[in-house]
Amino acid sequence: MKLKNMLLGTVFGAAVAFGATAAMADGHAKELTVVSWGGAYTKSQVEAYHKPFIEETGIQIKSEDYNGGIAEIKAQVEAGNVTWDIVDVELSDAVRACDEGLIEPLDPSILPAGADGTPAQEDFLEGTLHECAVANIVWSTIFSYDTTKITGDVPTTMADFFNTEKWPGKRGLRKGAKVNLEFALIADGVPAAEVYDVLATPEGVDRAFAKLDTIKDDVVWWEAGAQPPQLLADGEVLMTTAYNGRIFNAVAGEGKPFEIVWDGQVWDLDLWVIPKGAKNKEAAMEFLKFSTATEQLAAQASYISYGPARKSSAPLVGKFHNADIDMGPQMPTAPENLTNAVQNNFEFWADNADQLNERFNAWLAG
Repeated sequence: MKLKNMLLGTVFGAAVAFGATAAMADGHAKELTVVSWGGAYTKSQVEAYHKPFIEETGIQIKSEDYNGGIAEIKAQVEAGNVTWDIVDVELSDAVRACDEGLIEPLDPSILPAGADGTPAQEDFLEGTLHECAVANIVWSTIFSYDTTKITGDVPTTMADFFNTEKWPGKRGLRKGAKVNLEFALIADGVPAAEVYDVLATPEGVDRAFAKLDTIKDDVVWWEAGAQPPQLLADGEVLMTTAYNGRIFNAVAGEGKPFEIVWDGQVWDLDLWVIPKGAKNKEAAMEFLKFSTATEQLAAQASYISYGPARKSSAPLVGKFHNADIDMGPQMPTAPENLTNAVQNNFEFWADNADQLNERFNAWLAG
């Protein structure tokens, strides 16, 4: 897997260079609506992207949150009333939205060169530039627990997450098929490298749902990324899946006693897309170029533990913005965190999301 190998070779170090280097945006636009996932993640974007962009261009940013998927983009485009200008999406959703003609095609040649002069198309990690989308981060879904609630023999594998006999208590899971089916197969003994081969068969899907059956009665379902740390903090769950950056933020920013278990992590990309018919398309393009420049991606990584999509950003990533914490080991891409990791197969999910979510919803209601 070329991208994985490139990520493994990524070196983190030095201090954050935080600059505003984008060209001035469309002078007619007074406000830009930027849509993302809320919580600590949006905060990292506000600090690294929004504030310096506003200072550079004078264009104000209206920040909105959503819970993912392309349904809202599709509804706006089909109604001819597009209120969002640029949206942070998962890779499989970017591919689907592009295939369905819901988002604008993007020419990578417009992107700025890296801080070291490397052309953008060579500077972005392999697999991060797409026909209608430009990546900003590498992130992952992991599971976590509160170290004050579990001591001694602690969970270390995805199989442990599903072991409610040894560790009785509620489990938090994102409400949807994606990632849960992968986790279930890993917990059932499928090697990370074989997960999608198994999931591509009817028997593999049955096997994943059968494994989910074993903890169904103990699950607390979450939908927004900010929920899992809160579920842990409130003691509503003993363990929960979560986005790695949200748990890191709870630990580094709020002093929570949470531990990340990287075994079985499913890592993925988030990317910017511009809905077809966006009212402020030119300004959105300027924001896209600005926010994916070397310095901005490095700056974001000082606020949350997601890896930058550009190689030239890596040497600029150093400490957490307000604590003496090296950010490199906190990244999903750190070699020790990738020993049993799954790269989200965006083609699989772009092709199968509808039918698997339909089955998931039926399973949930059953």
